[in-house]
Amino acid sequence: MKISFENPDKVNGLLTMTVEEADYQEGVQKALKEYRKKANIPGFRPGMAPMGMIQRQMGVAVKLDEINRLLQEKMREYLIENKVGILGEPLPSEKQVPVDLKKEPPYTFMFDIAVEPEFEVELTDKDEIDYYTINIDEKLIDNNVDMYASRSGHYDKVEEYQPKDMIKGDIYELDENGNTKEGGIISEGAIMLPEYIKVEEQKKLFDGAKVNEIITFNPKKAYPDSEVEISSLLKIDKEQVADLNSDFDFVINEISRYTKAPVDQVLFDTVFGTGVVKDEKEFREKIAEGLKRQFDTDSDFKFIKDVRKYLEQKVGSLTYPDDLMKRIMLNNNTDKDKAYVEKNYDASIKELTWHLIKEKLVAANNVKIDNSDIKETAKEAARAQFAQYGMNNVPDEYISNYADDMMKKSESKDYLIDRTIERKLTQVLKNVVKLNPKTATLDEFNKMMQEE
Repeated sequence: MKISFENPDKVNGLLTMTVEEADYQEGVQKALKEYRKKANIPGFRPGMAPMGMIQRQMGVAVKLDEINRLLQEKMREYLIENKVGILGEPLPSEKQVPVDLKKEPPYTFMFDIAVEPEFEVELTDKDEIDYYTINIDEKLIDNNVDMYASRSGHYDKVEEYQPKDMIKGDIYELDENGNTKEGGIISEGAIMLPEYIKVEEQKKLFDGAKVNEIITFNPKKAYPDSEVEISSLLKIDKEQVADLNSDFDFVINEISRYTKAPVDQVLFDTVFGTGVVKDEKEFREKIAEGLKRQFDTDSDFKFIKDVRKYLEQKVGSLTYPDDLMKRIMLNNNTDKDKAYVEKNYDASIKELTWHLIKEKLVAANNVKIDNSDIKETAKEAARAQFAQYGMNNVPDEYISNYADDMMKKSESKDYLIDRTIERKLTQVLKNVVKLNPKTATLDEFNKMMQEE
């Protein structure tokens, strides 16, 4: 097989492959013999049909399959051997002329290849990057203590409503005379938090309300911008809300007040496991430890984002084969149109540029990962997910099993690999560049992340 590669502008490649009969004949004959063994053709015992008949029936299809296999194999070998960095998958060239496999060989196939732009990137101790540490102050610990106490709290039944209380009862639609409407809407066992009523006038109607009292209010006025809340409260379809302007009676059957859990041994055991923490001082120290681990991860994440920004500016704008890249993007998103590609192209190229920069950094710093590294990333993600729900004492065995499940799912596997590489690269680069230490409050840090 003859293979030639043209790359005049360094980014648009044209790969031409000329296939001779000798390239595919052996593979075709082997495939035809296998087909003959299994062919069930009327008038012939299995495996005894004439080869000429098999050739006439299957010859072109088998030849096409073998040539396609051969093209893919030799193309991959050529690109690797000649160290051609490609972006996306090769596409049939727009210069390709139709190939008729019924005619005699040779057959010529042409492929358009997007070639990686050439650039150099390096980080040394002469490059200075900010590294932010989040300050863990007493106020932040207080907020976390309050959060855990709130999550472990409970509802108590009370007789009189106060802000933030929850009321439960039955709701009846009224007619224009203020009487219960015949055939009107009835919502039994309705639950409401009057504190979240949007309009102050309607919210005040519930001030000082007591059990067994009837409060007359207007849901449409109470929630003027939320058909979802009204439909949920009245247990009706969202479509019914548009024409609903009636007043309703809320017959209060129950008022519940949420009470935070006391900061005591029960709370300590609930949050960190039985006997792990003995008093409030240790509880606060344990919270601070957890925050530090979390914030160290956040600091590293910001660091690699700052490295990205720094290197994108250092590398500058790279040249891409834009027309071909848009064809590849369209080919990879078969359910999208050209307008989608045009709209998202610049953002896609920006991500691709960072990917190429990162690949060079990984190679230059000999960063390698294995399954155990990926497992640690999955466990880190699992712990963070459980921590969102205040679950800080999940057994290691459960975390490990959860991580194993994450690694098996195709939708999360690529993310875990990429995140693992980034984690390892971050640790390496922190020892390569000159760190410029900075501190920030959590609010300041979050604001910076949002701005980015």
